[in-house]
Amino acid sequence: MALVEMIMPKMGESVMEGTILKWLKQPGDKIEEDEAVLEVATDKVDTEVPAPFSGVLQEILANEGDVVEVDKPIARILTESKTSIEDGPVEEEEKLVMAEAPQPEMEMANGVGNFDKSEASRFYSPLVMNIAKKENITIKELELVPGTGNGGRVTKNDILNYVSSRQGGTVGTERELQSISTQTPNENKNIQPVVAQAPTEARTKSLNGHDEIIEMDRMRKMIADRMVESKRIAPHVTSFVEADLTTVFDWRSREKRAFSEREGSNLTFTPIFIQAIVKAIKDFPMINISVKEDKIIVKKDINIGMAVALPNGNLIVPVIKNADHYNLSGLALKVNDLAERARLNQLKPDELTGGTYTISNVGTFGNVMGTPILVQPQVGIMAFGTIKKKPAVIETPQGDFIGIRKMMFLSHSYDHRVVDGSLGGMFVRKVADYLEQFDDTQKI
Repeated sequence: MALVEMIMPKMGESVMEGTILKWLKQPGDKIEEDEAVLEVATDKVDTEVPAPFSGVLQEILANEGDVVEVDKPIARILTESKTSIEDGPVEEEEKLVMAEAPQPEMEMANGVGNFDKSEASRFYSPLVMNIAKKENITIKELELVPGTGNGGRVTKNDILNYVSSRQGGTVGTERELQSISTQTPNENKNIQPVVAQAPTEARTKSLNGHDEIIEMDRMRKMIADRMVESKRIAPHVTSFVEADLTTVFDWRSREKRAFSEREGSNLTFTPIFIQAIVKAIKDFPMINISVKEDKIIVKKDINIGMAVALPNGNLIVPVIKNADHYNLSGLALKVNDLAERARLNQLKPDELTGGTYTISNVGTFGNVMGTPILVQPQVGIMAFGTIKKKPAVIETPQGDFIGIRKMMFLSHSYDHRVVDGSLGGMFVRKVADYLEQFDDTQKI
């Protein structure tokens, strides 16, 4: 028997600490390898942390609500291993198991290459990866294995059942596996997504018996702190432009059915807005910057954050990394994927970091315009209002006339420390120009 420390895993490249939300096991409980032991919050993502090995939970070193740095011990587990924490340094192989991260790397036995975060769409524990390696399961094949863990995570039992079926010749073709993996939760009962539920709020009536006091949940406190901090750091200025979206609106109306039938996904206005933003950023690269003390950092990557409303009323901002590398179809699929997983609480911590510019579609709520608050340390954010039919002056070679057009307001908030009114105003005007000049002959 040996007493081994379980440490706080690193859950994303830029995540250096996590908040312990809930211990799912208590001292004295027996735990199996890959079984969920506790829930941890990093930034705005809540995730379960599995046990790196089997044994008995001997001692909890960090309480619920504590903020613990990555690689710091959070519990001690009594295992069958011969190596104890009292025996000195742990072997490198055991360190790897204890410090498992959501984006691990693995050299597959069949030589398909490193299993890094760019290839994996979900978290795999070292145990699952080792079994896959031993059974010569490719990365592509592993991605298609239905998972029953938190957020569709593949557990030890999932991979063993798959291996058993594989050896018994009962596993379907890759196409059949793909069909299973893309079914909705109701269609595939083996997949149990964690839906973002409205928080249980502590409600206390005031002394007068009429008002009600509601305790903020963790995410609301975080949002409140960041909004106040953003306003404190940056002097906000907002410029407005009204754009004619008739061409965009009519094009989407024609193309959305074919896109839905082909891709099984909706075609919204958001990817069109993001495409226009990306083009405008290339014209005005000083919008794609951040400020650190008295230095301006010009970002080479264009990473677009998009505000998503959650079922509980809170907002979350997943990030499309390298948005300029996608065509319109790719942006549409990426937008839908991130939005859906955001509402199901299935985003990875790294998908919430690294944004260089943010958009907010306030038109979804029927709002005409808004004055969005910056996501620090970014210096620009744009809100897109609802599209409304209006009488407008239409200029033609034969003269001007009045017609019914589909119009929308764009609201651009920016950090006036480094973005002057001329740059902020020209940028939002350029985005509007790209939308008005949209090529309605293209197919998606």
